[in-house]
Amino acid sequence: MQSFSLLLVRHARVQVPQGVCYGRTDVVLHPGWEKIVSGLSVLARGVGGRVVHTSPAQRCLHMAQRLASATGMELRVDERLAELDFGQWEGKSWQEIGRAALDDWAASPEHFTPPGGESGQALRQRVRAFWREMREAGKAACVVSHGGPLRVLSALAEGHGPDLLRPSMPQGSARLWQVTQTVQEEAQSVAAHS
Repeated sequence: MQSFSLLLVRHARVQVPQGVCYGRTDVVLHPGWEKIVSGLSVLARGVGGRVVHTSPAQRCLHMAQRLASATGMELRVDERLAELDFGQWEGKSWQEIGRAALDDWAASPEHFTPPGGESGQALRQRVRAFWREMREAGKAACVVSHGGPLRVLSALAEGHGPDLLRPSMPQGSARLWQVTQTVQEEAQSVAAHS
């Protein structure tokens, strides 16, 4: 069996008031985020990856651009790494959204869809498609994304299905995974690249 390193990075802290929903809303990073990327670049070099995959949101893209520049890695923007679309909840405080709606969401995060938004199942499906490509490639890489997609990727790296209610990685943090490919996956990867 072969394995590859996968560095998962959650964007740094953002300039949004506490308690505001901002999934797809393009918000800016809190000043000082550049220091986080300096530390990440050392870790990313150690991973040996050649690609930084990022969400298109500026809070991820700015970090990924700086990381790619510092490490010489190729930058790839991937829509599948975007945060959950909260639709009409975007920009509202959790209190404005209301307890009943939040309880409905918590009761079934896979199937509940905020008005005009995206279900947890849709998030999981697009992130799983990204994951399959990463496993097929079998090459070390870095991923800069958000709490929702990283929750799914972390669970898949651990070898089990995602729990959409588990705690997210803290903003500005990184986790390094060694992903093991099965013999069948290795054969498929070789055949795909032949």
